[in-house]
Amino acid sequence: MSKAGVILAAGAGTRMKSQLPKVLHKVAGLSLLGHVIAALRGAGVDRIVVVTAPSGDEVRAYAKSLGAESVVQDRQLGTGHAARTAESALAGFDGTLAIVNGDMPLVTPEVIQECLKAQGRTGLAMLAFQAGNPAQYGRVLLTPDGFLNRIVEYKDASAPERAVTLCNGGCYAVDAQKFFRWAAALKNENAQKEFYLTDVPSIARGDGVKCAIALADEVSVLGVNSRAELAQAEAKFQQRMRAQLLANGVGMTAPETVFFAYDTVAEADVEIEPFAVFGPGVVLRSGVRIRAFSHLEGAEVSSGAIIGPYARLRPGARIGEEAHIGNFVEVKNSEIGKRAKANHLTYLGDAKVGARANIGAGTITCNYDGFTKAVTEIGEDAFIGSNTALVAPVIVGAGAITAAGSVITRNVAPDALAIARGVLIEKPGWAKAFRDKKGKK
Repeated sequence: MSKAGVILAAGAGTRMKSQLPKVLHKVAGLSLLGHVIAALRGAGVDRIVVVTAPSGDEVRAYAKSLGAESVVQDRQLGTGHAARTAESALAGFDGTLAIVNGDMPLVTPEVIQECLKAQGRTGLAMLAFQAGNPAQYGRVLLTPDGFLNRIVEYKDASAPERAVTLCNGGCYAVDAQKFFRWAAALKNENAQKEFYLTDVPSIARGDGVKCAIALADEVSVLGVNSRAELAQAEAKFQQRMRAQLLANGVGMTAPETVFFAYDTVAEADVEIEPFAVFGPGVVLRSGVRIRAFSHLEGAEVSSGAIIGPYARLRPGARIGEEAHIGNFVEVKNSEIGKRAKANHLTYLGDAKVGARANIGAGTITCNYDGFTKAVTEIGEDAFIGSNTALVAPVIVGAGAITAAGSVITRNVAPDALAIARGVLIEKPGWAKAFRDKKGKK
């Protein structure tokens, strides 16, 4: 049966104290909404509708960029009203609906699949979890046979009900056509005068449909409503990612100091030293060593390469097998060949560096004239002397050498020596005479 997802993302997010919509704040380099969309896709959900606020142009544009549809909740009348807003976009849809909060960046495809699986038992299911500190969560009250009795929002709960630790996980799975019929029957007879999504199971019971419970771990259903909770979600994500990579054979001497993006790929036998940071789009092949205090984003590093310490790989960096990118070297949109070396104090931007080339300290590819980017090509086995400026577009042929301190503005033939620096002029005794003259004043 086909599956559709509805993501509730119309909340004002005032506790974030930000001009950026709450669901666009990021955990591990991906927005909260992006994490939820990815989890739904991973769970096999074919179609996704994001419910947004009237002012949510940024959210709608972002959802569209990820292939999701959006609808507008014209008034903030509660979660039940928000979910019902998706009916217009899903008119005629005859399948299973997964309804998820948009501020759950740690939700996984497996968790959503568990909810969908539980839905198959009765036609309606919800996620629940045992909370270490239930706080403001809605409490889940069960029948003796383990189905949902009712959900009580914290504001409406009695003292005994608040003592319950089984809480609402913010995800439902339900037959779509039945859901919209049940949602239309919601009442707002509560302290907030809102239409609660949590009241849908009670209405379903009137149709003879029980609500099954799928259990999730507390981390996976963590919601974000403030900057503090955003930081907590980041910390939980990093703990999960580090544990996963360590289990897969990645070595880290101080894993608590290493920070990954949501999509970091690191193969077995990668070694990562302390205080490395990975932005989105990084792939590390087996045998790579990332030394301390390096920052990588949008880069692929081939087997056996060594990066850092204090190196920066920017988007488009492609580092070949056994290449060395050393301390205070920055590489952007460049291909570095097998066993090539740039060991210190160098900028390589929009460049192609051949195998075994050696790039001396202080080398700069001058790739930008203020308007356009140009490419530098350095051939195999070339030797670039220290403090060379390569003014692109320029080609240094295979096996060529540039003398230290040169400014290379023309192509250099293979196996040639290029010297492009001023002639040294020496004036004997000038310095002493200068000091003597100044000292007499």
